[in-house]
Amino acid sequence: MSSIVLFGPPGAGKGTQAARITESTGLPQVSTGDMLRAAVKNGTKTGIAAKGYMDAGKLVPDSIIIDLIRDRVKEPDAVNGLMFDGFPRTINQAEALATITEVSHVIAIEVPDSKIVERICGRYSCASCGAVFHDVFNPTTVQGVCDECGSTDMKRRADDNEATVNQRLNAYHQQTSPLADWYDSKGIFHRIDGDRAIDEITGDILKSLN
Repeated sequence: MSSIVLFGPPGAGKGTQAARITESTGLPQVSTGDMLRAAVKNGTKTGIAAKGYMDAGKLVPDSIIIDLIRDRVKEPDAVNGLMFDGFPRTINQAEALATITEVSHVIAIEVPDSKIVERICGRYSCASCGAVFHDVFNPTTVQGVCDECGSTDMKRRADDNEATVNQRLNAYHQQTSPLADWYDSKGIFHRIDGDRAIDEITGDILKSLN
């Protein structure tokens, strides 16, 4: 089993690029963020433990994340590997992941902090169909009305504010950035400029996988 890791700061576009990598490689996408939010919504033991950290914009402890990943790797569709979106976040997690699955490529999407704050604080979504919009980059055609389904029930995540985003960025730089050196020493690390058009970023990522 050989897997791919995609990481970068929150709001760097990991989810979008992970979906495209999955389409190209056939490896199932694993987003720990989505998994954690689902666990919180469902009120699972793991979700309850994680909620306090997520609400404060802090990284969830390794033990909680690793438990989620171990369970996911056991599922039938993971037999050929997985596309990890946003995991690992720390060297401890990377070491744990290495005991679970072989990692063949690590892609790091890099975006300046100021651009990250602008991206995250301006995003909102339709509560009815889930379509995602942005105040600057992708506003609805009619203010307050979803372009996809016509709903007027628009929402913003509670943690999409500047103070919380800066906390998340600080945590990322302090805890996750060292992963670059760790993976680079293994010869599988690729830096990708994420402050460009989506298709350009995808093109460079797919080249690095060849």
